[in-house]
Amino acid sequence: MGNGVKRETPSTLIKSKEEIEKLRAAGKLVAETLAYLSEHVKPGVTTLDLDQLADEFVRKHGAIPTFRGYQGADRSAPPFPGTICASVNEVICHGIPSNRALEAGDIISIDVGVLLDGWCGDSCATFPVGALDPVSQKLVDVTREALKKGIAAAGPGKRLGDIGSAIQRYVESKGFSVVRDLTGHGIGRQMHEEGLTVFHFGKPNTGLLLRPGMVFTIEPMVNVGTYRTKTLADGWTVVTADRKRSAQFEHTVAITDRGVDILSLR
Repeated sequence: MGNGVKRETPSTLIKSKEEIEKLRAAGKLVAETLAYLSEHVKPGVTTLDLDQLADEFVRKHGAIPTFRGYQGADRSAPPFPGTICASVNEVICHGIPSNRALEAGDIISIDVGVLLDGWCGDSCATFPVGALDPVSQKLVDVTREALKKGIAAAGPGKRLGDIGSAIQRYVESKGFSVVRDLTGHGIGRQMHEEGLTVFHFGKPNTGLLLRPGMVFTIEPMVNVGTYRTKTLADGWTVVTADRKRSAQFEHTVAITDRGVDILSLR
């Protein structure tokens, strides 16, 4: 995308209507899991508590957590140990569930992935722990709206760069920054499908052409300060380089003949 080349869409990224319905079922379960966890986000609850609740909920509904045991691109890091990614305050993503107790005024981004009947679901939302300071509240609101802007910029005949450009323009107009190092992705039978990378910054009318049947995630990560990141020694936890707060919202979407279908609606 960086060089502005317009690439055509590989046919392998196109899902049938039946396959999209399978992905919708998985997305619905992820949405229900996030709604369930939101009721338990409160001071004193640990991120490990939330992880255990999520694991029980997902398995009770006949699915398998896809994050637990996931091996990332960095093969030197151990498999991910949690059912959810629990990212608090300055943690951008991939926060490992632990005995860290939530405190009033924190924000926590919870990312959930499931495998249901052979198809993957993936979604993330940032939740307040009680009342927030004005900057943190604005951060959450702007990030939620940035996802909406990105989805609105998608559709048949559009390009991936249109999504990134819409998100970047909106976020930067509000005085925040968009993370560059982490992206959305194609999704299907695998959590991360090759051939489709969704940047949350960029230029309009560049990148892969969007066609009906494409399914992918849009998941802007927005920081109060710099967009630069740092990965901690555990090989997973990604934090803001300046340790200021970050928020994330994510949906799985399908491109249709008429526009965009959100498969992970809460």
